[in-house]
Amino acid sequence: MDEREFGIRPGETAIELPAGFDAGLYFIGRIRTPWSRREECPKNGAESQAICTIQLEARYAAGLADLETCTHLVVLYWMDRAPRNLVLQTPRHYGVARGVFALRSPARPNPIALSVVELLGLDGTRLAVKGLDCLDGTPLLDLKPYFASTDAKPDAEVGWHKRRD
Repeated sequence: MDEREFGIRPGETAIELPAGFDAGLYFIGRIRTPWSRREECPKNGAESQAICTIQLEARYAAGLADLETCTHLVVLYWMDRAPRNLVLQTPRHYGVARGVFALRSPARPNPIALSVVELLGLDGTRLAVKGLDCLDGTPLLDLKPYFASTDAKPDAEVGWHKRRD
C-alpha cells in the first residue's frame, strides 16, 4: 500500500524500505471483525465492546488445549493493510508528529499489533473475543495467555500521552 492510499498527513515522514526481509512467519488464522475500513476501527481494543471471532487454522487445533481455562489472551496479529515506511507520524487524535516507536499505530516497519482480549468462548478452532481493533480478515500471528501477575505494569507511563500535547 502506498502512502497516498493510507493518507500520509502533513509533518509525517516516510523512508525507503530495505530490499529484502530478514525473517519469515506463518499466519495461523484470520480475525473476523465488524470493521472493513480503517476509519471504522476503534483507536485501540480497550475502546471496543464488539464481539469478534478468531478463526484458527485446523492444523493448529491441538495448540488450543487448555486455552478455555484462560479469561484473557494476548493476540498478536499482522496489520497487512498498513504502510511500512512511515517513521514519523501525526496521529489523528493528537495532531502532533511523533516517532513510530513512540506510537501504537499500525503503520510501522513490521506491522505487528498486540491486543489483550477477553476470551468469551471457544468452539473448535473458533474463539469469541472482546477487545480487538483490527480490520476484518486480519492475519493472526499468535495467541498467548495473559498473566495479570507478570503482564500488568501499573506504574508504566508514556510521557507524551500523560502530558497530552
